[in-house]
Amino acid sequence: MSGRRTKFEIYWEILVFCNTPRAFTGIINRCDINSKTGQEYLEFLLSRGYITQVIEDEKTGFVSTQKAEEYITLFNSLYLKLFDKKPGFKL
Repeated sequence: MSGRRTKFEIYWEILVFCNTPRAFTGIINRCDINSKTGQEYLEFLLSRGYITQVIEDEKTGFVSTQKAEEYITLFNSLYLKLFDKKPGFKL
């Protein structure tokens, strides 16, 4: 398997990382993506209802929604069937 991640893997990483509210810079740093790409991924996930924006202490963050749990569960299941191991991401 190549070292490049698919969009689906990056979505998974973002959703798992955002189980608690996270700042935009935290997301792009942790998931090792540039800010332009990160903005595209977040906009997609927001438009699908998998994450939502939250404001805590006057800071905007992102957090996974209940709807994201279905994606995370399905992705984990599919990954296990394909590779016989859990995703090896750094989360």
